[in-house]
Amino acid sequence: SDGGKLLVVPMVGSHWLSMRPVVEKLSERGHEVVVLMPEVSWNMKTTQGYTVKTYPVSHTLEELDNSF
Repeated sequence: SDGGKLLVVPMVGSHWLSMRPVVEKLSERGHEVVVLMPEVSWNMKTTQGYTVKTYPVSHTLEELDNSF
């Protein structure tokens, strides 16, 4: 079957840790995946299996750490 196109907008933090294996598997199965990530985030690593687009945010990593 043909793969589809997916846009993934994960939440910062543990949501991405759960979603990443699913996104990688969908990419392996032929889906064209674009992940939209904030420029500043925790644990939002990328791989070559999908395209990543970033968007600017108004906080720094230090501010994000301090808020939690």
